[in-house]
Amino acid sequence: MFTFKVDEEIVIELFQQHHKEELFELVDTNREYLRKWLLWVDKRKSAEDFEPIIPIWIRNYSDNNGFDAGIRYNGKLVGMIGLHYIDWKNSSTSIGYFLSEDSQGHGIITRSVKALLDYLFGTLKINRVEIQCAGNNHKSLAIPERLGFVKEGIKRDGQWLYDHYEDLVEYSLLAKDWSNKQETLQKNRQ
Repeated sequence: MFTFKVDEEIVIELFQQHHKEELFELVDTNREYLRKWLLWVDKRKSAEDFEPIIPIWIRNYSDNNGFDAGIRYNGKLVGMIGLHYIDWKNSSTSIGYFLSEDSQGHGIITRSVKALLDYLFGTLKINRVEIQCAGNNHKSLAIPERLGFVKEGIKRDGQWLYDHYEDLVEYSLLAKDWSNKQETLQKNRQ
């Protein structure tokens, strides 16, 4: 089973069938909050609704084509992070994430995405990583901005969300940008 240690507090763990109850509880407890930003929330009405999805996530990982994983903070499941389809021809992918409302403010997503970027650019040699955020989700927008992503534009009314359209803000980060940022940080520490 895939686990990725971000730091002493955070671990990213690939979902297995035995996680479905815990995952459902996370979604159900945060349903009203997550529903503001994620279209699939209402489709998950029981733990069994995750049964057909988890094997797809596992297959994507085994095919080296992204993953969907849980974020554990001090052992507790507090969110999800996913690496969407990897376009190996163009060496690009995108990252998605969510965090429970009561776990925000600890840098969990920022640290998780940063560790994932180190892996994507350093180990997988990906060239381009994208993040899309709902235009009104200011906490989510802060993640790519904090990590040095470039805002490429806005997909106006890019997502239908239950009863309204939501703009999507598109960000990207290139391997050379990440490398330059890491070198600058290293020099500033010395």
